[in-house]
Parts: sequence; C-alpha cells; structure tokens
Amino acid sequence: MSGQIPHRVWIPACEPAQRPWYAPTMNYYHMWVNLRDSRQDLQFAEAVRAYLDHFKSQNKIVGWSLTRRKFGFGPPGLGEFHIVVWAETLAQLDEAFSEAATRTGQVENLHRPVYSMVTDFVSALERDFPDPQRAGG
Repeated sequence: MSGQIPHRVWIPACEPAQRPWYAPTMNYYHMWVNLRDSRQDLQFAEAVRAYLDHFKSQNKIVGWSLTRRKFGFGPPGLGEFHIVVWAETLAQLDEAFSEAATRTGQVENLHRPVYSMVTDFVSALERDFPDPQRAGG
C-alpha cells in the first residue's frame, strides 16, 4: 500500500507544520442520510462502496468512510448513515462532482443505486483547520 492513504485513517489534530507526510490538509464532504427501507442497509453499503471506489480509483477523491449511528444516538436533524469523502483540494472534489453531474454511463449506473435508496439528505463541506494558508492574527 506504499504511497496510498488507507480507506480509513485517523489522524490526530495537529498544526499544519506538524502533519505527517501522509496527512495532507484535506477537505471533507459530509453527507447524512436515512434509508427509505432500512432492511436494505447492506445493499446500501455495497452501493456506496462501488460508487465512491470508482472516484477513488480515478484519483478524484482521496478516500471515504461510511458510518452508522449506534443505538440511535445523534442529532435528530442528521440521518442514521454518515458518509465522509476526503479530497485534497476543492478542484479535486469538483472533478468528482462534474463526473457525477453527467448522469450518464458507468457513473450513473453506480450512483443510481445509492440515491434511489436514500431520503433526508443533509450535507456539509469542511476543511482541516488551521490550514496552511491561514495567517496569524
């Protein structure tokens, strides 16, 4: 796995200058969803894997994770499932969005099973902080 960031990686918060070489500053696209039919949870997980691994294999994202609320704990406005996509730059993330927006070909065949199973979509875009360009003050 030399030179690649693993699918799941936890890096403790630290100053940008202290980030290890394998921990570039990231942008995080968060998505929270509920399933229309909770009995399809494993099919949903497989569809998310196929869809996001498609973008990862093309270096349009760095990585992703899928988690599920445990014991129902969590804010009521956020869904039971939480997907996080990592991208080094917004331009990289935009490449993934641009391909998804075509709604054609292989990407649509991978996207359709994901979006057809979800409801109550909520999203957010965040970045590591402080980021390297942040001036003191």
